[in-house]
Amino acid sequence: MKKTVVTVLGIMLGTVLALSFGSCSGSGGKYKPGTYTGTGKGHNGDVTVTVTLTKDKIKSVAITEQHETAGLADPALKELPVAVLKAQSADVDTVSGCTDTSKGILSAIKVALSKAGATVTAEAPPVNVPVTYKAGTYSGSGTGMNGPVVLDVTFSNNAITDIKVNSSKETPHVGTPAFDIMFADAIAANGSGIDTVSGATFTSNGVRNALVDAAQEAGASDIEGFKTNRIVHTAEAPIEGTYDVVVVGGGGAGIAAGAQAAQNGDSVLIIEKNAEIGGNTLVSGGQFQSVMPYLVWDPANPDATAGVYTVDGKTYNKVKEANGNITVLKTILNWDEKKFDGTGASKWFVAGDIAELSKHGVHAEYLPTLQALKGEIKAYLAWAEPKLAAGVPESELTLFSTINLHIFQTYYGGLRPNAEFTEWVYGNYDLVSQFIKGGQDLKPWLEAQGSTFVEDIQPTIVGALWNRENQYIGANFDADGDGKNETGQWGSYFVPPRRTILETSKTAASNKIMLRTAAKELIVEKGRVTGVKAVMFDGTQVTAHAKKGVVLATGGYAANIAKVVKTNDYWKAGTLSDQTKTTNRSSLVGDGLDMGEKAGAAMTGLEFTQLMPISWVDNGQLAFGGGNYAIYLNPVTGKRYLNETGERDVLSLGEFENGIEHNGVKGTVIEISNDEQAVPGPYPYGRPGTPLWDQDVEWRQYTRTIGQLGDLFTQLDIKADPAVVRKEITDYDHALMTGTENKLAVPKTGWTALIGNAGKNKNGSYNVASYKLDGVKLKIRLLAPSTHHTMGGLTVDTERHVLTQKGKIIKGLYAAGEVTGGIHGGNRLGGNAIVEVFVSGRTAANAIDKDN
Repeated sequence: MKKTVVTVLGIMLGTVLALSFGSCSGSGGKYKPGTYTGTGKGHNGDVTVTVTLTKDKIKSVAITEQHETAGLADPALKELPVAVLKAQSADVDTVSGCTDTSKGILSAIKVALSKAGATVTAEAPPVNVPVTYKAGTYSGSGTGMNGPVVLDVTFSNNAITDIKVNSSKETPHVGTPAFDIMFADAIAANGSGIDTVSGATFTSNGVRNALVDAAQEAGASDIEGFKTNRIVHTAEAPIEGTYDVVVVGGGGAGIAAGAQAAQNGDSVLIIEKNAEIGGNTLVSGGQFQSVMPYLVWDPANPDATAGVYTVDGKTYNKVKEANGNITVLKTILNWDEKKFDGTGASKWFVAGDIAELSKHGVHAEYLPTLQALKGEIKAYLAWAEPKLAAGVPESELTLFSTINLHIFQTYYGGLRPNAEFTEWVYGNYDLVSQFIKGGQDLKPWLEAQGSTFVEDIQPTIVGALWNRENQYIGANFDADGDGKNETGQWGSYFVPPRRTILETSKTAASNKIMLRTAAKELIVEKGRVTGVKAVMFDGTQVTAHAKKGVVLATGGYAANIAKVVKTNDYWKAGTLSDQTKTTNRSSLVGDGLDMGEKAGAAMTGLEFTQLMPISWVDNGQLAFGGGNYAIYLNPVTGKRYLNETGERDVLSLGEFENGIEHNGVKGTVIEISNDEQAVPGPYPYGRPGTPLWDQDVEWRQYTRTIGQLGDLFTQLDIKADPAVVRKEITDYDHALMTGTENKLAVPKTGWTALIGNAGKNKNGSYNVASYKLDGVKLKIRLLAPSTHHTMGGLTVDTERHVLTQKGKIIKGLYAAGEVTGGIHGGNRLGGNAIVEVFVSGRTAANAIDKDN
């Protein structure tokens, strides 16, 4: 086919390019010597390369910036630069399973080469090939996010005619939206070379592989052609619209901003790049931190055992204290009130050691909160200590929990130095106190729209520091007509606000949510942000005008491992690498930061990224759970190495120092708990109706008794001595039962369960004589750190106006959620994200209403 020569400036980003090497450099060689950059479109965004050339040779190729999914894109990122050097050409094959990434890299290399004088030509798009089959229905399997995706694929003699899901454990509204989209594309393409659905990368790969598996079973005549056959979506006519408020991102912050704006009487457009709203909130643990006063100790009625929730008027039993919490309260009570002094921190600072940290003072803005908190603690201890002296176990006391405690723990839980100990970071007091106080109204606000929560518990999760989580249930109505109320995070956090936006608000008829649409840039006119330019999945151009304001709610960039590594100034050199995995969806790459920065926004705190210590070793996804009921062991020594209820960065640092490396993943450790202990959060399931923890999953989890650990360790090539592990568990449990947990080599606070089994006496204390470990089923999991939450982001004020480097408001621009910085300091407490993103989303919407 004839090729048309075009200039580089005329090439659309992402077009597949070819190069003709003539003597166009003017020096008799192929290229003009030098170093050149080029950019192409990968799966998650731009891929930038640097190519160094002599007059006749490609000397080096380096990928300098990319946003591709860690693990999945690695083969293309590693292999293609080598292949181009070897071939001395960018006309090399794409890497199987990484088609979009491959095309982005090769396109970028070709752009760089063209700058050095190579002739650039546009190739005709690939043509699908005919493929024939043995007609019938065949099952194919591929690995998705949570396990096998099994499809039943029906073939005629020469086409795919139907695709159905046979079985799948993909996350609803995260992975599952990819099914219908990809099935339609596969049928149209008669093949599996179809596009990945944004935000569902693992599921998309599972679908493609399942299609190939089924096609092979059907005797496909050209399996390689089947793998490359694709459907090319063509852009429709440009779309242009005007709204009062335009929200970029449909996660927790975005949906909260949209619902609040709609309640304020504003028309709303939400632009979401994924196939469904929900963002990272849908793959989080989902609990949110906020003390419920009716469930905790009340100084006005200290002996009360129940309280009334004013929203529903019902009475609920107050919750009990976690063991070891009083030790924490006494440490806070003795906290030095002098001005904070971090001098010489390299010699004394250990993340999580608040006994030491408390000796070095407090920042002035947090001093009034500390002083008020000390008064609250004194009153509680005056009530509690006589009961403890009389033999009442700590776990039988009513839980102490206040707003001031939440604020102060958020402060010291995020108070961290950088790697060089030259700077300290902590949460902005006004932003911290705002989201914590605003959290008191979050549950009532959601419940008024139809959300439901467990009203009588205040549990804890990993890295939360206290028992003040709120557990979601779902929605109290059926949103999709299947006769069942919506459940989980989807039901509690998204279905009710979505109904507010699209059905029940006064502006519902004017409101809209655009899915599979990626915002690209902010529209700035005369110094004011007035809208957003976006592109739909098929290339359709979208221009959205905002009469009152634009809210950036695009989340963080924890899935952009290259950016995390580049900006890091907290984790030790070598701990983070391109092998580091993430709990985040593939769409969380920092595009909101880029848009804000181009509009003049300042950034803060990018040096700090939180790692999630309880992540699966194989894919980095969140394993869920908490350290209050479990122990973490060094796989070599077989011993505990830290207090498992510490902050997330503390737990991750401990893993790097005590864990082993498995398949390139550093910091792999052993978690052991009693198998009867339920894992908090939306724990994935295995066989239908069977909890995943009741079956072995290779290098994830196993159920064994203490006597079976030796064989398991041998199987996994773990060096720990089972006898040492037995003694470690026995000593640990006996300390917990006898109230001497602070005497352990590694003390424990905030614990709620033993590893073994023991009965209890009438007063609630453990019956030590009944203790049993032999024969008790234990849950053994292999966990490692992966990126989870980026602390840094756009600089905002308390009304979520985005600020410039000089602290001036960028008119018309607001930001909410993880795209912002300055709130969590250097480490976020578990459960603080959900409450902060919803409160900040509502705050931004209310600020827009106030400003206009």
